[in-house]
Parts: sequence; structure tokens; C-alpha cells
Amino acid sequence: MSDAEFRRLIEEDAFLEWAEIYGDHRSGTLREPVATALTKGKDVILEIDVQGAAKVRRRMPNAILIFLAPPSREELIRRLQRRRTETDDQLTRRLAAAQDEVEQSGWFDQTVVNDEVDRAAADVAAIIDKATNPEGESLS
Repeated sequence: MSDAEFRRLIEEDAFLEWAEIYGDHRSGTLREPVATALTKGKDVILEIDVQGAAKVRRRMPNAILIFLAPPSREELIRRLQRRRTETDDQLTRRLAAAQDEVEQSGWFDQTVVNDEVDRAAADVAAIIDKATNPEGESLS
């Protein structure tokens, strides 16, 4: 999407959340597809950062916010370096942002440590099951 289109959508309040990431990239979640899915009774999972989560919390106070945490700073560094998607400067900024995000995780409803993908995914699914089916009858 062009910069002009993104700005237009911001002005129209079309985003549920949006943020500038590391000062050189913008990302956001359009409100309409989320609202449509929720109206149809579907659960919606957003993969967003802490600033996006804060905006979702303000706009949708009943949303369940799950913080997906790295098992350790060392493991986060290892994972990011292995991906080789950032320059050294970008990696430094990303790690500083990650530290800030971990420090803010306390206001999320739940935290799941992403140390093992299948277990972390099962934990997230269980949180969603419990939130959408409080009577305890598993949906999965």
C-alpha cells in the first residue's frame, strides 16, 4: 500500500490499530475485516506489537491480549541473528524495542513463553478456548 493510501486510511480512522515500527516502516490492522469476523462469531488473532496492543485495548476493552515472550534475551538474539534479516544497527534497535516490550508485558491478560512452538501454540489455543467457552467445554 502506498504511503498516501496509508495516510488516507489513518485519517478515515479505518485502522483498528497502526504503528510506526523502528521509525521507517508503518503497519496496521484494518478495522472492517476484524469487525466482520467478530460479527460472524469468529475469533480473531492479531500478530501485533505492544503499541498496537495498547490501541486495541483502548478500542476493544474486552479483547484478550496475550504477550508472546521469548524464553530469554540470549535466545531472542540467537533467533534474530539466525534469520539474517536485519543489519547490525537494525538488530540493535530491535533488541532495545524487545526489552521495552518485555517490560510492558505486565498489562497483558496472559503471557505465553515461546520456547517450544507446539506447546506455545497449544497454550494460546487453551487461552482462547477458555475465553470463548468459559463453561469449560473444550472447542478443540
